[in-house]
Parts: sequence; C-alpha cells; structure tokens
Amino acid sequence: MTVPARVSRQNPRALTPLADSIARLQSGTEIVFGTPSEDWTICSDLLAEPTRFDLWRKDLAEWMVEQYGESDDRATAGYIMGWYLHQPGYLAGLLFHTARRVPTLKPSDMAFRINPAGRPHPDGMALMCDEFACLPDDPASNHPAATVVANEAALAAVLRARYAAHAAQFVASFGQVVRFGRRQLWAAATDMLEYGPWAAGRLFGDENAGVTDAAMILPEKLDPFVAPSSLHFTDEGWKRKRNSCCFHYVLPNAEPCTACPRTCK
Repeated sequence: MTVPARVSRQNPRALTPLADSIARLQSGTEIVFGTPSEDWTICSDLLAEPTRFDLWRKDLAEWMVEQYGESDDRATAGYIMGWYLHQPGYLAGLLFHTARRVPTLKPSDMAFRINPAGRPHPDGMALMCDEFACLPDDPASNHPAATVVANEAALAAVLRARYAAHAAQFVASFGQVVRFGRRQLWAAATDMLEYGPWAAGRLFGDENAGVTDAAMILPEKLDPFVAPSSLHFTDEGWKRKRNSCCFHYVLPNAEPCTACPRTCK
C-alpha cells in the first residue's frame, strides 16, 4: 500500500439520515458510511504528512513507466491533484444532487482507498460523520445531526464553503511537495467542485439538473475559486472549459484529455 492508512475499526451504527442517503447511491464508485478498514487512508492523516504524497506519486510514476515508457513529475502531480480533489467534490455533488444534503467534508471525516493493483487511483471513498446541512422540508430536518438552512442557494453556499475549507488544507499540504503555484491548485479545486454535481446529474439521468446544480454552487467567480461554472450547451451536448491541467499530454504518445485547457477553446 503506497499511503498507509491509520484507520481504527468501529462497531456498526444504526443507519442515520446521511448513511441512508449514501446507501441509496449507485455511483459506480464504492462509497461507504462509517469507519472503513485499515487499508483506507483518512484524508486528514495524509494532509498532515505531505511527504506521503511522494510515496503515492512514486507508485504512480512506476505505473506510468509501464504504460508510457517514462513518467513525468508534472503528470504525477497533476493526476494526484485531480484524484484527491475529486473525493470531496464528487461526494458533495452526489449528495447535493440526489438528497439536497451536504456533509461536513472535513478531512478528518473522509477517507479513501487506493486501488492496490494497476493504476494507483482512489477506487472508494468513505464518510465518517453523521452531520449534514439540509433544507426545511427534508424529512430528517429535525434530526440532531441536521443543520437546516433557508433555501437551495443557502445550501449551495454551505457546500461551497465546506469544500473550500477542505481544499484549502489540500492546497497548503500538497503545495509543499509539488512545484504548482496556488493558482494552479485552486484552479483544480474549482474544476472538481464544478464536476461533482454535473457528473451526478449525468449519472442519475438528468444532466440538465446537474448543470443547474453546478451553476448554483459556482454562480460567479467567488474567492478562493478562480472562475464560475463554465458549463455551456453545444452541438455535442454540455461542455465546460477546464481551468487546470493534469499534464497527461506530456507523457509519450499520450493524447490530450478531451477537456484539456491547452487545446479546448
């Protein structure tokens, strides 16, 4: 295991409202509620020891050499930057889209598992805290773990703030071990915040609603994010203009990503 986890086991708990919301997700990625097993990585543990990102990048570099003949420091940093930020962005987008609930998103409340064979990407995520924000008409609005906000715009603001708090810790930690500037790191955070609800809409059969959710969460350029949602409709369907680059294109014989900011207008 590249990034050793320090996760303790807990006795199973009764299904809480947030656990129920997660149990209903059929996302294609394993998402669990509660403390996972020891082969998972708690986000706060990783962020507290930035050098553990180097171990993760080392395994990724070995995979890149197998696939492309060589690796590149920019690509290993770009891949892991996106993979990490995908965790809070996607989880938040899924729960906002499907249940109009927003978890805490604190690094100490989230964990992920790295695929042990082949490409070392996160293949599962876990949420370990009952607390959530919701709307007044939520059937669990009177639950002790619930914080009720006035409307959808207020709930989107809660999501944005909680995600920003998590992303800020990532930027501070990961920025110590890579040569990316703050603007590049926050550009990636912006992209993953937009991607979460959009992907949720596509996954659950209403892409238009996912686009609307993304616009609600990023209605304009709001610090520390670098841009508003850029989703727009074209002859090929919904597209977006990415703000960050994963540097996949620098690998030998690698094609640029379909949304690469270096090639897309």
